[in-house]
Amino acid sequence: METGNLAVPRILQLPRIHDPRGNLTFAQGGAQLPFDLKRAYWIYDVPAGEERGGHSHHEQMELVIAVGGSFSVNLFDGFSWKTYMLNKPFEGLLIPSGVWRTLDDFSSGSVCLVLTSNYFDEADYVRDFDEFRHLALERGPLF
Repeated sequence: METGNLAVPRILQLPRIHDPRGNLTFAQGGAQLPFDLKRAYWIYDVPAGEERGGHSHHEQMELVIAVGGSFSVNLFDGFSWKTYMLNKPFEGLLIPSGVWRTLDDFSSGSVCLVLTSNYFDEADYVRDFDEFRHLALERGPLF
């Protein structure tokens, strides 16, 4: 697969197999994913007005997919913000390490699927925004 610059967030198109009985989309590590899949989790039943995320990762990359409904993903590299509206189950937002993220504006019944490059490790999380900004200043802009 063409991996491109893994330090820059971007939308990845996933395969979409059309069928009169219903469509199918899939993602495989090394094929549609620019990393080996280590973990999958999903977020659902988010109450109106609530926000998820609010952290960054030292190492982990993620592919975020709206498998149902829609929501916004707000990314900050320490210098500028970018917002992506996810609402297609055949598109995923690749989030590289070192990017702060929040998710909001969840539609009713939305489901957010996250595929990750690493197993869960609390030490990989940066949950303090001031610490993140300090790390970003040392690193420089990503986008």
